[in-house]
Amino acid sequence: MSDQESSKMINDENSLIAERRTKLNKLREKGNPFPNHFRRTATAEWLQNEYKNTTKQELISLSSEYAVSGRLIRNRGSFLLLKDGGSQIQLYVNHKVLPTFILDEINGWDLGDIVAAKGNIQRSGKGELYIDMEEAQLLTKALRPLPDKYHGLTDQELRYRQRYVDLIVNDDSRRVFETRSKAVSFIRKFMDSNNFIEVETPMMHPIPGGAVARPFVTHHNTLGQDMFLRVAPELYLKRLIVGGFDKVYELNRNFRNEGLSTRHNPEFTMLEFYWAYADYHDAMNLTESMIRSLFDSTVEESILKYQDDELNLKKPFVTMTVADALILYNDQLGEEQLHDLGELRKYAELIELEWDESWGIGKIQIEIFEKTVEPKLIQPTFIIEYPVEVSPLARRNDQVSTVADRFELFICGRELANGFSELNDSEDQADRFNAQVKDKEAGDSEAMHFDFDYVRALEYGMPPATGVGIGIDRLVMLLTNTKSIRDVLLFPHMRTEN
Repeated sequence: MSDQESSKMINDENSLIAERRTKLNKLREKGNPFPNHFRRTATAEWLQNEYKNTTKQELISLSSEYAVSGRLIRNRGSFLLLKDGGSQIQLYVNHKVLPTFILDEINGWDLGDIVAAKGNIQRSGKGELYIDMEEAQLLTKALRPLPDKYHGLTDQELRYRQRYVDLIVNDDSRRVFETRSKAVSFIRKFMDSNNFIEVETPMMHPIPGGAVARPFVTHHNTLGQDMFLRVAPELYLKRLIVGGFDKVYELNRNFRNEGLSTRHNPEFTMLEFYWAYADYHDAMNLTESMIRSLFDSTVEESILKYQDDELNLKKPFVTMTVADALILYNDQLGEEQLHDLGELRKYAELIELEWDESWGIGKIQIEIFEKTVEPKLIQPTFIIEYPVEVSPLARRNDQVSTVADRFELFICGRELANGFSELNDSEDQADRFNAQVKDKEAGDSEAMHFDFDYVRALEYGMPPATGVGIGIDRLVMLLTNTKSIRDVLLFPHMRTEN
């Protein structure tokens, strides 16, 4: 759009706003133009469902009167179109029957106004339901016009910044967030049905922990100390396992001061659950059951289409180790090279992966994995046996001390879940925290702090347990076939407008 076209659009909009303000000022002279005494007796959705099979003649004989309200989105002369939530109903303006004062009221309405009407439900000659208006009232004057009815709100940035407008004019956006709400509700019911209890843990932490991530920092004036928005609730939830709550979960907001992308937002929603007297294999089974049940309840087809991929969620999820996956998807990596630091560094350079001198074998393995393997994991796949080096909170494997009893679930090349058998050896945990502190001192801004109180909690004894974190936003992206995480967040973070 040229500067001249943009200027004309702004001027046209300003003139429309000025015209509507004039109407509002005239209404103010008559009293309060924002009444709040109207009560509707039916929604558009209910009317459409209740009378979808009722004939025109049957409606005439029924003479059923209803009060409706919503946003005016079309003016078709004698018929006005009212949008109420995600449904619509027509209003009939009968100029031969309606008194002059009601016609005058209606003539002052603009598209976008929130209005109320009362009358009998009828069916038009074209077969559409409508309210034969006997009463009408303006409830809220909209000063800003809605986007053009044919082009809608197509500017992606405006859709994110002005989600309220996006939800008014784009039904697809509304359906995405209705699906999200249903998914969250389903997950709660699933966890409750498996005897987990929902808990709430702090959003502000004295030290950041529970994940390898860069935190947001704030300051508590009364305590006189810095606080950190939580990067994960994990360490608090495991304190509850120590305290005797054997099955807990939290649907929580996490905050990580990191980049923005189609998969990342500074704040996001996670499900985290912890389960005493169970291991990561139990957690994998429960995770698979929950996700399959969620998709079954949301998606009617057996094959889920996401962008260019087709996912079969009826089949058992694939399971393979990190080592096996690296060898499978990297022709020049064999078992020997996989455990040789020098060979791994050479291969990293070959695939143009920058590495740091401080990285051990496990860290380089995971960096290679993320670059060469992760994008290829389209069908649901559990990757297990992660290096201990990159798993500071996970239990070591009994047979191979360099790997942890940990898994991640990938679908469409994206990590959806991360879980492991929990490390409940307080001395081992203290050693790993110390290693993280050394990494932080060496310049790793995402490395963990030493959490003295958490180690103290483990010293009281934590039963063997497993825990999982599942990304709700990415899960909803799959359910709704949306490409960017911003499309499943009602109000994604964006740079402040100039």
